[in-house]
Amino acid sequence: MRILVVEDDPRMANLLARVLRESGYAVDVVGEGSDAVERGSFGDYDLIVLDILLPGIDGFAVCQQVRATMSETPILMLSARSEIADRVHGLDLGADDYMAKPFAVEELRARVAALLRRRALPPQITLTVGNIRLNRAKHSVEVRGNVVELTAKEYSLLEYLLLNRGRIVTRQEIAEHVWDEHFDPFSNLIEVYVGRLRQKIDLPSEKQASFLKTRRGEGYFVEDLRHEPD
Repeated sequence: MRILVVEDDPRMANLLARVLRESGYAVDVVGEGSDAVERGSFGDYDLIVLDILLPGIDGFAVCQQVRATMSETPILMLSARSEIADRVHGLDLGADDYMAKPFAVEELRARVAALLRRRALPPQITLTVGNIRLNRAKHSVEVRGNVVELTAKEYSLLEYLLLNRGRIVTRQEIAEHVWDEHFDPFSNLIEVYVGRLRQKIDLPSEKQASFLKTRRGEGYFVEDLRHEPD
C-alpha cells in the first residue's frame, strides 16, 4: 500500500517515513501544501498523513481540496495543536482521524492500520489464489492451511500481486506500490523478494510450477485461480 506523508519538518518527515516503511508501506514525502494538493489529488495513494502547519497552503486547506477530488482516500491529520476546536475543524473538512504531536510510534502504526482496514472492501479482506490464503485484516498468510511467516515487505509484495491476479504486473508498478518513488530502478531488490516469496510459498517439488510466473521483459503474473484440492 502507498502512503503520502505531508510534513515540512525534515526530522518529523524522516521519522514518519521510517516508521511507515518499517511497517511495509511504500511512502512518498512532500513538504508544501501545493505539492500535497497535486499529489493527493492525482496520485494513487491508499492513505494521506497530513500535518496542519505547512508553508503556503495549510493542512486544513489541503484536506478540503484533496477531499473534493478524492472522496474515499483516508486522511490522518497531525498537529501540535491539541485543542478540541482544531480537531473538530479538521474532521469537519473531511479528515478521517486526528493525532496530536507528540505521539507514540505504536499508536501511529495502529491508527494507520485501522484506517487502511476501514477502507478495504469486504470482498477484498481475504485474498485466495489456489492454496494461498491472505487475510488483510490480520496480515496473515496461509498455504494449504499452514501459516507462512513473512516480513512486512514480503507481505506487501504478495498482497499487491494477489490483488492484481490475472494480469501482468510490471517492475515499475511493483516499485511504485510496494516501495516508493526513491526506489532504484537498476536494483535487483524486486527479484530478490520474488525469490523469497517463491521459497516460502511454492511446494518443495521441482515438478510443481511456481504460483508466481515471470514474463521476461514484461513483469510477473499470478493466475486467477481459486481453491484447489489438497
